[in-house]
Amino acid sequence: MGSEEQSFVDAKLVADAMDNTHACASKEGKGKRLWKKVKYQLVEYHCLPHYLRDNEYIVGHYRSEWPLKQVLLSMFTIHNETLNVWTHLIGFFLFLALTIYTAMKVPEVVDLHVLPDVLKNADLHKLHEELMTCLPSLPNMPGLNKLREELKTSLPSMDLLPSLSGWHVMELLNNCLPQRFSHGNHTDVCVLHSMKEDLANMIAPLVLRPITRWPFFAFLGGAMFCLLASSACHLLSCHSERMSYIMLRLDYAGIAALISTSFYPLVYYSFMCNPFFCTLYMGFITILGIATVLVSLLPVFQTPQYRSVRASLFFGMGLSGILPILHKVILFSDQPEALHTTGYEILMGLFYGVGALVYATRIPERWMPGKFDIAGHSHQLFHVLVVAGAYTHYRAGLVYLKWRDLEGC
Repeated sequence: MGSEEQSFVDAKLVADAMDNTHACASKEGKGKRLWKKVKYQLVEYHCLPHYLRDNEYIVGHYRSEWPLKQVLLSMFTIHNETLNVWTHLIGFFLFLALTIYTAMKVPEVVDLHVLPDVLKNADLHKLHEELMTCLPSLPNMPGLNKLREELKTSLPSMDLLPSLSGWHVMELLNNCLPQRFSHGNHTDVCVLHSMKEDLANMIAPLVLRPITRWPFFAFLGGAMFCLLASSACHLLSCHSERMSYIMLRLDYAGIAALISTSFYPLVYYSFMCNPFFCTLYMGFITILGIATVLVSLLPVFQTPQYRSVRASLFFGMGLSGILPILHKVILFSDQPEALHTTGYEILMGLFYGVGALVYATRIPERWMPGKFDIAGHSHQLFHVLVVAGAYTHYRAGLVYLKWRDLEGC
């Protein structure tokens, strides 16, 4: 074989070797891409590692040991935790908005420097003329004359607070300006409501200092922490066993924080004039909440067979609120605000109680395994009920603030 033929053969062998190398590399690249694609596919319950097995009635659509980047991106994809993440994440933003709204609309202190200007700019004559025109019978009422004379005496003074500090403004308005008159004219009632609201808004800041807001904002903070921790737990727990352990403990701490801080507005504003009971009830629920968090740190607490124990422990924390509620109702049986807030608290307890029951019994997925994997399973229902219960308690908190701002001790 000549040198030229030998060179041609060698070149052909080199080319074939390079083709084979490229082919192997191409197959290897496809294999890696295929493995990654398969690796990030959703799996069924029986394929999960032990630490991710919690509810055998949810059969499929699980994420299992995904990289952190893929886990974070999965909040925008469909799997059996998608609604668990978003139900509480939306709840978190709802309570963040409520916190900002409350802080802006219900100031913590009264700016006393602007009050004289407010009174000087108030059109009292227009208000009086409106009453005289639409309610001609009112000038004959001694209560209104008393109110008018006291206004005339007090308003010229710039040292307003001392002159008005002895007033019971809301009592005067309610006693002197009743809700209805004997002739029952609809226009009279509308004007009367408008007058009472305007006059109350003008005078009340002079004699009423808003009470402290920290118990109410502590509740809002506890609610936001619980909702955000729960959302993070459902999103991140599939990353690794260690991540699952950390996130579950954070989730349990969030639940305990929500339940504990829910007691703060109830106890503080109900018993702010009784320091002994206020300290007793708030100290008890705080210690109970801390103890619950410590118990939840035990590894055995995480296992599925302790699901009912977990639910019962948190449910028991909620039941401990019955005593201060009953005490409040007995102590303030003549106050409509006490009954109003108690109604909200009963509704909140129903939401939380039904949520805990659904969580523990795994209804409805236990009736039709695999049918509620994506939407409608017990944990999602539990999340919705928790948000509803927390919002109900927020409404009760607003009643507490208004009540104590007006009544004081």
